[in-house]
Amino acid sequence: MRHSNSGRKFSRTPAHRKALMQNLAKALLVHGRIRTTEMKAKDLRRVVDPLITLAKRNDLHSRRLAYRALNDHALVKRLFDVVGPVFAGIAGGYTRVLKLAMPRKGDNAPMAIIEFSRALDAPDSAPSGGDGAVKAAKSVGIN
Repeated sequence: MRHSNSGRKFSRTPAHRKALMQNLAKALLVHGRIRTTEMKAKDLRRVVDPLITLAKRNDLHSRRLAYRALNDHALVKRLFDVVGPVFAGIAGGYTRVLKLAMPRKGDNAPMAIIEFSRALDAPDSAPSGGDGAVKAAKSVGIN
């Protein structure tokens, strides 16, 4: 039985799950909204919301804890300088999960969009992942 075992396994090893959530959190901080499966989006909330709470505290220890979770100094700076001040007066509910009507075409997985509940400024330094990915994301309406 799974008593007191929270979280989903996603058929991955613990290290793979940690890397998956870390990469999804990075993508959410860079783009402001991402499209993923519904279950991954729901689990991602458990990673991103505490990071925003750290950004609201805005001290050295919080920055070090955020770096431990994100492993990227530029993203930690963005988290504390852009995302944190937006949610300064809010006690919680930093992200929202919007379920999409159409499932994924290949395996019929339920899809969702996870985004911040408040609008952020345009990303200053989005990593160059190729123009094709950016154009495809804009055409779908993700960013």
